[in-house]
Amino acid sequence: MKASHTINFLLRLLMDYLVLMLAFLCTYQHIFGWGEVFFSVPNLLLLGISIIAWPVIGMSVHLYEEFRTRSFSYEFIAILKTTLLHTCFFTFLFFYFFEYYPYPRTFTLLYALLIFTGITVIKFFIKQSLLRLRSNGYNIKNILIVGTGDTGMKFYNTIRSNDHFGYRCVGFLDEQTNPSINGQYLGKIADLSRILEDYEIDDVIVALPETQSMEMEKIIIISEKEAKRVRIIADYHRFCTSTASMNLFGTFPLLTIRTSPLDDLTEQRFKRIFELCFTIILFLTIFWWLFPIIALLIKLTSRGPVLFKQNRQGLNNKQISCYKFRSMTYNSDTVNANGQYLQATKNDSRVTPIGRFLRKTNLDELPQFFNVLMGDMALVGPRPHPIPLHQESRNTIQNYMLRHVVKPGITGWAQVNGCRGETTISGQMQKRVDFDLWYIEHYSFWLDCQIIFQTLMNMIKGDKNAY
Repeated sequence: MKASHTINFLLRLLMDYLVLMLAFLCTYQHIFGWGEVFFSVPNLLLLGISIIAWPVIGMSVHLYEEFRTRSFSYEFIAILKTTLLHTCFFTFLFFYFFEYYPYPRTFTLLYALLIFTGITVIKFFIKQSLLRLRSNGYNIKNILIVGTGDTGMKFYNTIRSNDHFGYRCVGFLDEQTNPSINGQYLGKIADLSRILEDYEIDDVIVALPETQSMEMEKIIIISEKEAKRVRIIADYHRFCTSTASMNLFGTFPLLTIRTSPLDDLTEQRFKRIFELCFTIILFLTIFWWLFPIIALLIKLTSRGPVLFKQNRQGLNNKQISCYKFRSMTYNSDTVNANGQYLQATKNDSRVTPIGRFLRKTNLDELPQFFNVLMGDMALVGPRPHPIPLHQESRNTIQNYMLRHVVKPGITGWAQVNGCRGETTISGQMQKRVDFDLWYIEHYSFWLDCQIIFQTLMNMIKGDKNAY
């Protein structure tokens, strides 16, 4: 099994090397033409460094992981990361360590573009070809499932309904059979050694509860003696999400049931730097003249302060002061006699004429850019709710508090998907929370850019759900 994985890795690496060499040759020909000597010392040195650096960088960003049961998007991101890091390394090395750089700057850019395009196209073609082969019964891995309980049957149904995963269940082992396994019961756990000898099996899948740890130990010892890979389905799988991950803490495997790209400190810093730069640019180009105009209109149309400050819950459920342009009459009620938060409704009498326009175009939220500068809020993230509404929701909405593992945002994935305004109808708040959690688990810089763009479009055309 280990040998087959090594061969698989070497084949994938060889394919990447071919793309690197072809990309280098095409780039060189495009810039210098065929008149120059290709096999010169600078060319061979540059190509050699590229070939050495590529797998090192690729393995560091998991380019050569097993993507058998994942969509191509995971592999695409790994290719993109490897190409970007490879290009940065390339550029840094030759601009800072070599006195003479024999190529124009366009060489590095074109070389990177050809590498990214070539490897993406080839890997996508191979992925699709393998999926088709597996659907037709080729390139299949045979597995033995130990355990006929609920976990084992759910896993069996998963592989049976996903032919493209490329797994075939040879049969089941357990102390007792299950009527729904369609005659695939092969015997008891004590028969494992005989079954591994009689059947062609690649992986042994253990789907037993934690209480049967003694049996697990026997299964692992017997399977490894027969050179079979053992995979254990954790008994906590029912709590896991699609973003669950496992890491080693010393020798202890730690299962994280829900992860986010924003768990990475580098991602947090990049997001923070981008939002700071974006905010500063807005203040220098637009806000310096727009804020006084809005403030003047508010003062001319209603009495009271220009800004409205409200305490809300932020990162890690810590209280923050959230700023907005005042859009309601001064000292209007925010809670009813029962202490429930009074959400803004359609044709709400508390909203001023200029306030209605500000809320419709989201301009009332602009002072929250001060919160971004102070670090209380992010440009994009789950919207913070007023404390009375927050207290109501945390006890009634599933996974509501998970929104607070990241900074709240001025705009968010829920807002650009229409989840704005009052949440009086059953399920509206839950839908909003589900969108927020999806954003947290799928965060990327490009997703933030998409949300910002959609927010700008909503500001221009007006949001029908903004009261």
